[in-house]
Amino acid sequence: MQVSSLNEVKIYSLSAGRSLPEWLSDRKKRALQKKDVDIRRRIELIQDFEMPTVSTKIKVSRDGQYIMAVGTYKPRVRCFDTYQLSQKFERCLDSEVVTFEILSDDYSKIVFLQCGRFVEFHSQHGHYYRTRIPKFGRDFSYHYPSCDLYFVGASSEVYRLNLEQGRFLNSLQTEASESNVCAINPVHFLFAMGTTEGKVECWDPRTRNRVGLLDCALSSVTADTEIEGLPSISALKFDGALNMAVGTSTGQVLLYDLRSSNPLIVKDHHYGLPIKSIQFHHQLDLIISADSRIIKMWNKDTGKIFTSMEPEHDINDVCLYPNSGMLMTANEAPKMNIYYIPVLGPAPKWCSFLDNLTEELEENPESTVYDDYKFVTRKDLENLGLAHLIGSSLLRAYMHGFFMDIRLYHKAKMMANPFAYEEYRREKIRQKIEETRAQRVQLKKLPKVNKELALKLIEEEGEEQQISRKRKQKNLPSLLKDDRFKVMFENPDFQVDEQSEEFRLLNPLVSKISEKRKRKLKLLEELEAQGQEEEEEPEGKASDAESSESSDDEKGWVEEVRKQRKLLRQEEKLKRQERSKEDQQTLLKPQFFEIKEGEEFRSFKDSAKKQKLMKKTLEDRLKLEEKLGTLNVSDTTVGSKQATFKLKKSEQQRKQQEAEKRHRQERKALRRSASHLKSRRGRGRLFH
Repeated sequence: MQVSSLNEVKIYSLSAGRSLPEWLSDRKKRALQKKDVDIRRRIELIQDFEMPTVSTKIKVSRDGQYIMAVGTYKPRVRCFDTYQLSQKFERCLDSEVVTFEILSDDYSKIVFLQCGRFVEFHSQHGHYYRTRIPKFGRDFSYHYPSCDLYFVGASSEVYRLNLEQGRFLNSLQTEASESNVCAINPVHFLFAMGTTEGKVECWDPRTRNRVGLLDCALSSVTADTEIEGLPSISALKFDGALNMAVGTSTGQVLLYDLRSSNPLIVKDHHYGLPIKSIQFHHQLDLIISADSRIIKMWNKDTGKIFTSMEPEHDINDVCLYPNSGMLMTANEAPKMNIYYIPVLGPAPKWCSFLDNLTEELEENPESTVYDDYKFVTRKDLENLGLAHLIGSSLLRAYMHGFFMDIRLYHKAKMMANPFAYEEYRREKIRQKIEETRAQRVQLKKLPKVNKELALKLIEEEGEEQQISRKRKQKNLPSLLKDDRFKVMFENPDFQVDEQSEEFRLLNPLVSKISEKRKRKLKLLEELEAQGQEEEEEPEGKASDAESSESSDDEKGWVEEVRKQRKLLRQEEKLKRQERSKEDQQTLLKPQFFEIKEGEEFRSFKDSAKKQKLMKKTLEDRLKLEEKLGTLNVSDTTVGSKQATFKLKKSEQQRKQQEAEKRHRQERKALRRSASHLKSRRGRGRLFH
């Protein structure tokens, strides 16, 4: 049993609680009930109070002894006897039931309106008669004084079927294109119908004339409501001779006095879902309205919320057991919910023991648990080596996995990992030892990767903490504790290479600082290996030592940079000499190629050479281009690399360039000869 409370109103869900798997046999269910105390203590108010798939409508007979529900699949009706707390009978139908009505005090006379325009009558023994209406029906009401059935649906007419004469009477012609719901006042028998245009038409069955019209769509729109489209009427209920409640498809409930065209109060569910059911509770002056998501109870005079319930599944219908605090719902699920609210009234006579039980219940909701079965996925079965059991009776398929016996699961787990207990025991012992060591002076544990960088960060963090204490500032978060930089101290790929050119040029004084850190690292490693306790090191040093070290660093900075550059140049020279030696030692051997039949010989410089080059890595191709002179790699002062490429020219481009070069040379020669001739002519004129 599940207990919830809202506005200090306790709601007991009698259908909630621990349930047994459906695929268990009756024998196993009985065995589990004997063995499990919790299953024995669970409350099953009415035995098998459920439908195969979905329940759509639920009603109580006027004498209160029988509860009838319809649902699918297959379409059926079930009758439950409250005196026996079990199912009375079950009848299957040809098509789904839209709605039904119990005409007698017990279950002896029932009328079903079905999807296929059929109206089916049932008596105490079973099916009695079946007829058909001209258009698809959506709702109907029974007029007791005249024994007339009023059918509304996908038509502007209201069909009347007289059960005394056994024939259809003249239908009522309305102004509406279609109608959704209808109801008859139990006091003065006024017939009301709700239309798709958002209007309610009231008719007098005695004169068969319309006596009133209410525009509920216009009245439902207030300053606080937000609607999309024209509201239609989805629910209708009379209360006494003068009050009527109307539910719209946009989630509003309007309470009317029949003497006025304006609503007394407008209540919005704020979900935008059609109102499915409206019930009146006279003792507390409450209105119980429900859409597919929530059931709200509110005061009909003030509109103040009394309490509300949100079931796990969508609601199709709500039924209030008369003169009690019991509420039943038909849901989009097999199980039909039963709620008991002691504030609304006492428990019915057939379950009066609920009043004593509710006083002792704890307010701890329980969910459905299978203690004797373990849910495993396909991956879990593969790890346990039980994948071959899929399809056998030992595994029950459910959702994305399987249910298996908990004893089999424990046995398989022990066989798959026999040393699990020993590992668990070792882990517990290790934790106990660490707890005892926590009281001692702990060593600074450095990560496996980038130990020197971590030590540097720890030292800088200590200095920053001292400064922040003096200035009374907040400490910044440490990089070692930051998850974003966690991989840098765990993955070996992020190890800093101190021998690289970039590192040596960017950090000229790293050698001096790294020597100090290396000494400190050795000391820490020795202490960790021996398991000795380390005394805390002094946080500061003498001022004269610090000043001398800083002055030495400033003076030796330029010299250190020069030394590093000289070393890099020497290393480059050595590398070049090694390459030249390797080139001299390599001997070119002749290679022979065989041409396949039907293929022409092609030069090795074309496709074959290109294919070989494409198969090589980028590093090999760059080395080859550097040898040929088309690529030049040089170092910059900052430490990075600079590459210069020379694009290869095709034979056609070379021929064109050579022709242009010859053309320029010829033009130069012509210019020289022309200038030479002019100078000779000028000299001849001077001599003359």
